[in-house]
Amino acid sequence: MRALLSGYYGKGNGGDEALLATLLQMLPSHVTPVVLSGNPEETHNRYNVETHNRMAMLPVMKAMRSCDAFIWGGGSLIQDVTSTISPLYYGGLMTLAQTMGLKTIAWAQGIGPLVRPQTQWLARRNFAGCTKVSVRDRASAALLSNWQIPHIIAPDPVWALQGKPVPGLADLPAPRVAVTLRSHPQLTDTRLANLTKALVDFQKATQAFILLLPFQKSEDLGIAQTIQPYLPEVSQILCLEDPQLLKGVYRGVDMAIGMRLHSLIMAAAEGCRCFALSYDPKVNRLMEDLAIPGWDLVDLPDDVNVISKTWVEHYANGEALSSEKIQSLVDRALMHRELLIEALS
Repeated sequence: MRALLSGYYGKGNGGDEALLATLLQMLPSHVTPVVLSGNPEETHNRYNVETHNRMAMLPVMKAMRSCDAFIWGGGSLIQDVTSTISPLYYGGLMTLAQTMGLKTIAWAQGIGPLVRPQTQWLARRNFAGCTKVSVRDRASAALLSNWQIPHIIAPDPVWALQGKPVPGLADLPAPRVAVTLRSHPQLTDTRLANLTKALVDFQKATQAFILLLPFQKSEDLGIAQTIQPYLPEVSQILCLEDPQLLKGVYRGVDMAIGMRLHSLIMAAAEGCRCFALSYDPKVNRLMEDLAIPGWDLVDLPDDVNVISKTWVEHYANGEALSSEKIQSLVDRALMHRELLIEALS
């Protein structure tokens, strides 16, 4: 059996690459993956799979005709807040696959926000036509329940991704704190300046070595490069392309401060204390589900001392998830694998 995998792959986003890596780990052994990627060569070299340019429609059509199944491969593909084109692209591919009679799977979806009637209509039609549907949060499940579409809900699959140890990490000073910030309108210059000052004060108070971890170079690296000069000799920018290494880095980290959803999931899964800076409802959902402390960026305190002292308090007294809780989340995340086995049998 051949399955065409569609997601935000090959675009340098650590979270989406982690979803792809996990999906490839979870696919049944009799299924040959064919991946649509923004960087087909890189994706082929990393995972040793057949790849096609996600925007080259003739090769995409040819690949779809050669496949028996089509999988929406995880994450916030179906939302129209950051992009109006994105749900139309993914929805169009799903409609095509369903029209051609392929088994269609919506896997580990985080649905919404959907603010436009046309994207709501397309999403409802696509999900209703799927062979199997899994979602990763309660809000997505509630939406599908309202639409009367059968589904399962399980934690994000990246909980179950197998991390790898990062060579040389143990040679860096300890203790270590990982920081992941991304470009976003809510991260204004003033807020970034305040976070940077707070990070400097936090480092002085804790003597921690700061790891600046860009999850997507195009969005995150510039911010890391802005912060790093304020922390000379006590910080390092660490760019990791392999999602298994990206998850593995948190094994050697005591606390994580993160904007990106998967930076927090990976950190929590590896037993880190986490502090969230939310720019998106999906981050708020994770904060609620795991009782992760943090602020919405729009509510970030103006007082640098409040920020740094809150971080120091969490560093000193905050608790990571228990090993039992982590194992429970990993076990439940494997429900996404069971769904694949059922759908592709």
